[in-house]
Amino acid sequence: MVPRAARFGGFALLIGSLQFVLAMVVVQAMYPGYTDFGNYVSDLGGSHSPWAWLFDDSIRVLGILGVVGAILIRSAIPTRTSGRVGLGFLMVASIGAFLVGTYPEGSPQLGSNIHGLVSAVTFIASAIALLALGPAMLRDTRWEGFRGYTFLSGVVTLIALLLFLAGIYPGLGPGGMERVIIAPILLWAIVAGTHLLRLHPYSGVRLASPA
Repeated sequence: MVPRAARFGGFALLIGSLQFVLAMVVVQAMYPGYTDFGNYVSDLGGSHSPWAWLFDDSIRVLGILGVVGAILIRSAIPTRTSGRVGLGFLMVASIGAFLVGTYPEGSPQLGSNIHGLVSAVTFIASAIALLALGPAMLRDTRWEGFRGYTFLSGVVTLIALLLFLAGIYPGLGPGGMERVIIAPILLWAIVAGTHLLRLHPYSGVRLASPA
């Protein structure tokens, strides 16, 4: 069982990720010559993208719902240090996503480096959030079967990010490798959000974390 607020938080994470994935598909379909491997994801929000507004607005919605979700699901995460760290970095990643949409590719701030900076913050924070939330779920029966998946998702994001920064794209190209960085956190939000919605709600006080 989880508090009703946690279910609302799961719904926010689920909807935020689903609408962003849908927006990426639509914007990419409207972008002549765009390829998954040859183009960066951020190209969808840049000046050459015919529907850049949709991508940028969608990722801002993702960020807002991510912050809301991180706040509300805290009652479903054991009150360990790793849990607080994981939720904190999930909020940082969500704020970073909002800023990615606010400062799209080609934005002139910080010598045209603002977009790359907020993107890096989003990627790094996503990896740390998943790596911390996995151990936080230990001995909490509500997350049975999700602990290893959560931690492994963080490992995949971290490895993909390191390869991306090193300019190593094994058969994927820069766009494909960037998608390997992004996919785990989006998929986790969809899976975890769905899982929280399936748990029975209660309206009482927060349960104490397992010893």
